[in-house]
Amino acid sequence: MSVFFTAWGYGVTYLEFASVIASFIAVTLGALGKRIAWPWWVISSTLYGIFFYQVDLLASALLQIVFISAAVWGWFGWNATGAQPKYMSNKERWMWALALIGMWLVSAPILSDIGAAASRPDSFLLVSSTVAQIVMVLQRHEAWNLWIGINLFATYHYSNQEFWFTAVLYVVLTFLAVFGWFSWRKMQQKAQL
Repeated sequence: MSVFFTAWGYGVTYLEFASVIASFIAVTLGALGKRIAWPWWVISSTLYGIFFYQVDLLASALLQIVFISAAVWGWFGWNATGAQPKYMSNKERWMWALALIGMWLVSAPILSDIGAAASRPDSFLLVSSTVAQIVMVLQRHEAWNLWIGINLFATYHYSNQEFWFTAVLYVVLTFLAVFGWFSWRKMQQKAQL
């Protein structure tokens, strides 16, 4: 992988740099509830899929396929005017929480068996991000609560893997998730007027 620049001894590749920029644009547009976020998600996920595959984070690479699929679904599922957020019922919250835990307990050993790097934390990111992305496509406000926790965990995970530029992205994405939470709350309140 060709290094674009070096910061504090860490070589940021062209691929990682482009992935970070596209991800930042996608999440910012998503936080604003803009439908145009979805094509950006396809671009960022394609780039990150290649990057994670090259560094043997197989669950993170697989997650990018989930994100691309969700982006297509989101493009056709959201109105042209953007997101119309609403809150989940308690039953929905329990259903998604149990699905997340169950899928994680199944996926971690499978990834470990095929030799994936950091299989437990990487599989947790795969499963939790899949759930959060589906919840976001369904335009549920709780997606942002999930993204706050997931982004904090991803910051820790990618720091442990010494992918510093990606870890910094996830710090920024945590703040964007907080912004998204407030933004979607405001959109929801306007819709109820």
